[in-house]
Amino acid sequence: MNNKLYYYVRKKGFPVNHVAEVGVYYPETSNILDFINNGVRSTLVEADPLCVERIDAYFKRKSNVKIYPYAIWDKNETVVLYRAKASTFIGSLENSPALVNDNYHLKDEDKFVAEGKVFSDIDDGTIDLLSIDIEGAEWYVIKHLRSQPSVISLEMQADTYVNPHLKEINDWMKNNEYKLWFFNDTDAIYLKDCVVQFDLFERVGLFLYNLMVHSGHNIRKIRKKIKNKLIPKK
Repeated sequence: MNNKLYYYVRKKGFPVNHVAEVGVYYPETSNILDFINNGVRSTLVEADPLCVERIDAYFKRKSNVKIYPYAIWDKNETVVLYRAKASTFIGSLENSPALVNDNYHLKDEDKFVAEGKVFSDIDDGTIDLLSIDIEGAEWYVIKHLRSQPSVISLEMQADTYVNPHLKEINDWMKNNEYKLWFFNDTDAIYLKDCVVQFDLFERVGLFLYNLMVHSGHNIRKIRKKIKNKLIPKK
């Protein structure tokens, strides 16, 4: 995803001076890696201390990178998370990709605690591009956002998973004048209204691309329902 996001932003030519990513996982997979490597001021937020250690080592010579070792939550309090590789999630969430797609069951050996932080304590109001992928808790970043980024990318679906706060996020985007730019298999990317203009060719291309992504997501949901019906319950 990182190459596509960087490509589209640079192609449209609007300025990006401060990028932020909430839920980095490994530094090599960062959604804003190309921006980081091109010297853009970067804020990285990651809850898992094992990942934070790896991120810090990877970017230790990058003066444009600042790391916040927190779990973004609705209040400042300690939260419990469960490691599920790239799908690590806050245990009190009602829904997450690991639970829906991977049939993950909570295990004590995967559990760890992190300091939960309200995003407004981190956000200084200057973020131009924001990427969020925290396995069902994306709404708590948006809810406490101080900046008005030109671009917001967040995980809305994955295989048969759908973000549990879909309505709240969509309502917020509408009320704050954001429009859908494009989808990929997991993320929805929004643009602040009037940031850029699209010609007819671009609008048609984005419509067809988004239609294809939505169709693939719906097909996977139907296949999973059929599979669940065919496999007898134990």
